[in-house]
Amino acid sequence: MWICVLLSAVLMSLPWLLPHCGFFALFGLVPLLCADHIASIHGIRRFRIWHYSFFVLWNAATTWWVGEATVGGAIFAILANALQMSLIFGLFRLGKRHFGGVLPYIFLAVAWIAWERWYLQSAEISWPWLVLGNAFAQSTRSIQWYEFTGSLGGSAWIWASNISIFLILKSGRLRIGSTLATLGVIALPFAFSAYLFHHYDEVSEGKRQVAIGQPNFDPYQKFTSLTQAEQNEVLLGLLSQAVPEGESDVLMIGPETFTSDVILDEIPYGRTFRTFQEFLKVRPGAELLFGASTYQFFDRKSPPSILARRYGSMWMENHNSAIITDTSGRAELFHKSKLVVGVELTPYPKIFVPIDDKLGGVMGRDIGQKEISCLHLSDGTPFGCAICYESVYGEYCTGYVKKGARFLTVITNDAWWGDTPGYGQHLSYSRLRAIETRRDIARCGNTGISAIIDQRGEVLDKTPWWEEAVLRGEVNYSSHQTFFVRYGDIAGRLSTLAFLLLLLSLAVRLLIRR
Repeated sequence: MWICVLLSAVLMSLPWLLPHCGFFALFGLVPLLCADHIASIHGIRRFRIWHYSFFVLWNAATTWWVGEATVGGAIFAILANALQMSLIFGLFRLGKRHFGGVLPYIFLAVAWIAWERWYLQSAEISWPWLVLGNAFAQSTRSIQWYEFTGSLGGSAWIWASNISIFLILKSGRLRIGSTLATLGVIALPFAFSAYLFHHYDEVSEGKRQVAIGQPNFDPYQKFTSLTQAEQNEVLLGLLSQAVPEGESDVLMIGPETFTSDVILDEIPYGRTFRTFQEFLKVRPGAELLFGASTYQFFDRKSPPSILARRYGSMWMENHNSAIITDTSGRAELFHKSKLVVGVELTPYPKIFVPIDDKLGGVMGRDIGQKEISCLHLSDGTPFGCAICYESVYGEYCTGYVKKGARFLTVITNDAWWGDTPGYGQHLSYSRLRAIETRRDIARCGNTGISAIIDQRGEVLDKTPWWEEAVLRGEVNYSSHQTFFVRYGDIAGRLSTLAFLLLLLSLAVRLLIRR
C-alpha cells in the first residue's frame, strides 16, 4: 500500500514539474484507488493515514516552493489543502459502504470537482493551484477543448480515465466493451484537441503592438537597495530600447506593484506618475500599463471599512492596482480582487481583523473590486488585466471577455519564489486562460517569465529567468466568445448538482439505517 501511495504521488506530481507530462494524470490516481481496494478487501482500518499521506506528498512535491516566500504559509497550504482532499476521499469511502457498483466512484469524481468549483468560485480561503485540470497546463496541445469546458472539464476527464482503468484492473479480466470504452475515454479528447489545434485560425480584428519591460528586481531588497526613482529609471530604460522616441500606438507594460507612491485622490501628483508622463510625452500615442500599491486616505473619526488601517489621525485603505495612462494624463485603474490570503487578504474580517490588530497588523488588508471591469486603450479598445493570482481563476477571467475585452494582459511578480517550479507553473496557467477565452495574452513579470501567448495557448516569445529584459511583439484583437465564456463552467455546475443529489441520497440511507 505504501508503494501504491508513493507511486501515485510521483505520477501526479510529474505534470506540474515537467513539461508535456500531463498524460501521467490520466492514470496517476490508479495506484491510490488500488491501495483503497486492498484496504477494503483486507479490512485494513485507518486507511485515512495512507490517503492523507498521498495528498500531503503530492501537495508538497508540487507546491513546496511557496516556502521560499513564507515557510509557515507553505506548511499551512500543504497540510490544509491535503486535509480537504483527504476529507473528500474519506467521504467516498463512506459512500462505498452504502452505494454499489460504480456509483461510489462517480460520487468521488463529482465530489472532487464540486470542491474545486467551490475553491474557484466562492471560498474565502482559496488555493486552487492543484485543480486536476491544471495538470495539462504545460501540455496545452492536448486540451484545446478547454474552450468549451474550462479546466474543470479536464478534471472530469482525469477522473473518468483513472476510474475506468481502475475498474478494468479490479475486474481482473479484459472485456472488449469496457476496454474499448476506456480507450475511448482516454484517446478521444486527445484526437479532438489535435483537430482543434490544427484547424484553429487566429482571430484578428485588429492588432496592437506591445512592449513588455522586465526590470528584474529582487523583491526582498526592492525597498532597501533601490529608490523608486532608480527603479523607474531601470524600467523606462528597458522600454526605451523597444520604443524609441517618436513612436506611437504601442502599449508598454510594467509588472505588478511596481511602485507604491500612488494616492488615489492625487494620482497626477505622484512622482512615479509624473516621471511616466514625461517619458510618454516624446512617444505620442503610446500608453503605459503598470502595477501599483495604491492608497486612499479618509479624514474621519470612524473607519470607512472594516479593512481600513489607522494612519496618524486618519484612516487608510489600500489596493493592489493596475493603472493605464497615456499622454493625455488620464489614469484608469483596476483593483485586484482575487487576493492572496495572509499577504494581501484578511479572510473573515469580522473575526480576524480584531485579532490582527492585537498582533500589530501583520496580515494584508487589500480591498478588491466588487465587480470585474476592463481597462481601455486611448482609442477605446477594452482589454482585461489579471493581476498575478487572478490568472489562476478560469471562469473569473472570462469576466473580462464578457465585459468586452479584445485581448488580455497579466502583470505579476513571481520573484518571491526564487528559481523554483512556481513561476513556470504560473506562466502555464496563463496559457490555459488563453485557450478558454481564445484571447492573446501579454504577460509581464518583474522577472521571468514574461511572455506573449497566442489564442491556442502557444508561447510566441518569452524572456529568461532572472534577467533584465524587454519583449516587443503584438497581440490580436478578438470579439468572439467561446462556449466557456458564454455559458461558464458547466462541468463544475453539473458535478456540484450530482454531488448534492448523491450526498442527499447518502444521508437518507444513513438515517434509514439508524
